[in-house]
Amino acid sequence: MHDHDRIYVDGAWAASSGTSDIEVIDANTEEPMGSVPEGTTADVDRAVAAAASAFGDWGSTSKEERSKILAAIAEGLKERTPEIAGLISCEVGMPAVLATHIQAGLPARNMGTYADLVTEFEFEQRLGNSMIVREPIGVVGAITPWNYPLHQIVAKVAPALAAGCTVVVKPSEVAPLSAFVLAEIIDSVGVPSGVFNLVTGTGPVVGEAIASHPGVDMVSFTGSTRAGRRVSELAARTIKRVALELGGKSANVILDDADLDRCVPPGVQYGCFLNSGQTCSALTRMLVPASLQDRVIELARAKADSLKVGAADSGADLGPLVSAIQRDRVQGYIQKGIDEGATLVAGGLGAPEGLDKGYFVKPTVFADVTPEMTIAQEEIFGPVLAIMPYENEDEAVEIANGTIYGLSGAVQSADEERARAMALRLRTGQVDINGGPFNILAPFGGYGQSGNGRELGSFGLEELLETKSIQLP
Repeated sequence: MHDHDRIYVDGAWAASSGTSDIEVIDANTEEPMGSVPEGTTADVDRAVAAAASAFGDWGSTSKEERSKILAAIAEGLKERTPEIAGLISCEVGMPAVLATHIQAGLPARNMGTYADLVTEFEFEQRLGNSMIVREPIGVVGAITPWNYPLHQIVAKVAPALAAGCTVVVKPSEVAPLSAFVLAEIIDSVGVPSGVFNLVTGTGPVVGEAIASHPGVDMVSFTGSTRAGRRVSELAARTIKRVALELGGKSANVILDDADLDRCVPPGVQYGCFLNSGQTCSALTRMLVPASLQDRVIELARAKADSLKVGAADSGADLGPLVSAIQRDRVQGYIQKGIDEGATLVAGGLGAPEGLDKGYFVKPTVFADVTPEMTIAQEEIFGPVLAIMPYENEDEAVEIANGTIYGLSGAVQSADEERARAMALRLRTGQVDINGGPFNILAPFGGYGQSGNGRELGSFGLEELLETKSIQLP
């Protein structure tokens, strides 16, 4: 069991002022695997006060000093990779091999990236008779989700520390355990007291206290669009800066010259079903020329049916969903797809055979999905793919852009220039062409109700800086 009875405030492990704990459940077994304190608004007050007190000294440190600390944290994360991967495999359900590379490996690489970036970043520049200075924004409240729990924390904490900000982190109460590993590493490498603070608890209590706190200068939130809307409302009362990375309903546009054998199977397994579909940027809509839909269905069915579903440590391709609530939500969307007339190609309702324990869902593919259907418009956050036929490229663009979201997308074509032209027509924050790999230095964020602001690389660092101009004689 991984039971934690302390939060981390002002450089020390301290008791929460609350009296309750939050149980953490293993998604593979439905059994308890640990617990964390159910924090309070008073805990947030203490953490914000500590962060505010530490900001003056930390914000004035040299970028070289901050780089050394970030590098030390990155090294600590690398050393604890197996532990981190194991925790998140149980909390979230991602298969262990993938969790090692993604859930544990990506945060370590990201932290190391900022150790390098901060030394290269120009915090001052001359413009005519003005000196333009980029200064840390202050105390940053970071509220993070459960699907990539440590990656999303590091995507906020690493640039914040690099910028000279101090932070108060609220991890998701569903998958909070890896945040304690990060706090232990930060404590061990000598980060000054108050620079990093960790308060666990629920969104309506701890999350809302952070978003509305007058001592927090910026709130960075990743999660659902509904919750992001609430964060924005609360933050507006104190006119603090808000960065939101929210939901998505991303389109994988397959053009008529694409190699279907090469792009459809990975589009199903990795584009849509990675982390059992619990990915905000998942390519959950596969847009295909109507004349090619039958062939795409054949390939998608074969891939979905071939995927092994099982416990995260079993060598399976897909693990469980994170919780009973999420499993039931996804089952509801599958039923909606059936009720609204989509053609069920693979998967469907109920648990996969032999998996009665754990929050498992069948890898599901629908075809003949039309733009007005619920499964074409709403974020499902599970292993459910909607194949949507189109007649021409203009219609493909209309369908792709026809949701409230705009987080990610993809284009498949034998002609890269043609694919680029299509990519430029998609109203979305990032587009992959022909399987272009994820770039940790590229900006990540969305258009529309997928949020505002950008994370990762120098773009993530810039989000956490204020700009001052000093006019010289």
